[in-house]
Amino acid sequence: MSAAGDAALAPGVDTPDQAALRDSVRSLLEKRAGSEEMRAATRAEHGYDESLWSALAGQIGASALGIPETYDGAGASYLETHLVADELGRSLTPSPLLGSAILAGYALLASGDEAANAEYLPDVASGVIYGLCWSGEAGWHAPGVTFDGTTLSGVAKYVLGGDYASTFIVVATDAEGSPTLHVCPADAAGMDATREPVMDPTRTMATVRFDGVRARRLDMREETMSLLGAVAWAAASAEAVGAAKALVERTVEYTSQRKQFGREIGGFQALKHRMADMYVRSETARSLSYSAAAAVARAFEIGGGDASPETARAAAFDAEIEAAAAKVYATRALSWIAGEAIQLHGGVGITWEYDVQLFFKRAHGLATLFGQPHELAEALEPAAGIR
Repeated sequence: MSAAGDAALAPGVDTPDQAALRDSVRSLLEKRAGSEEMRAATRAEHGYDESLWSALAGQIGASALGIPETYDGAGASYLETHLVADELGRSLTPSPLLGSAILAGYALLASGDEAANAEYLPDVASGVIYGLCWSGEAGWHAPGVTFDGTTLSGVAKYVLGGDYASTFIVVATDAEGSPTLHVCPADAAGMDATREPVMDPTRTMATVRFDGVRARRLDMREETMSLLGAVAWAAASAEAVGAAKALVERTVEYTSQRKQFGREIGGFQALKHRMADMYVRSETARSLSYSAAAAVARAFEIGGGDASPETARAAAFDAEIEAAAAKVYATRALSWIAGEAIQLHGGVGITWEYDVQLFFKRAHGLATLFGQPHELAEALEPAAGIR
């Protein structure tokens, strides 16, 4: 199916410009991010292909899509960023997009601090690597960094690209336990970043330690953390649906070629049913993911306009709930589809020579990224009952 055909299936992603963007991203990745290139990128110094990232950021403008033109961005919506994340998930391309342009970039946008956005967002738009320090030892619901009114101290875990980011956006808590947001350069005194071993070789993570680090404190809107959660969960769902689609396609192709008892195994009725179930779950996840993306785009549009604070908070809350649901369903669906793909590939599915095992690892990594499904469900269940 063509990229334009994919776009037509996804609610909210059906304009000619969006289909052309998807085509451009997919064409670039097919040329420069095939299986061999993807595996080579995981062995690079920073765990990704820097020349490919330059092409994505420079030629495609992927890092600038959601950034307003005021800050040297493309002035598109989160939807466009979402479909790029979808394509990157489909190819398992190691990339700074999620950690830098999505997490750090949208954290700045969500803050509403215009002075900080004017200073830092042009960097993000141009492809300079930023990182977001958010999770603590206990997970993403409890930042590991504290702010004493002057400096930052503590430990941030699971920082995407944290060992090579030039600047960090830091989520911390103050003495009252309220969230605060800060910006500091990676070489600030008292900071140390260490890459950690991970199961998924296509993703790098680091632990970043703060010991009395002085950093610029940003203004925050009341809905900033809701918007940040919504963006993170929606983006994770985008990667999940891209990976799920790739697994369905690869499994159908393999079973159409593999023969047993004198015929292609894809012709056996039992396997047809299993692949049909994979397809249904993949497409259901895609619909939920793009519905969440539309809610996120709407929340940022409302928050950046003339709407009342109450309206902006309500839009952010709705986006948070939709994105959490999409993340839970999409990552669970991907984990199940990856398991089915391995079984339908037989013994070779788990071998290093086949990429299916890499998708399996990505599936389980995504399931825990930004909070495990049961944690999100438990955390948002009381809030969802309010409205």
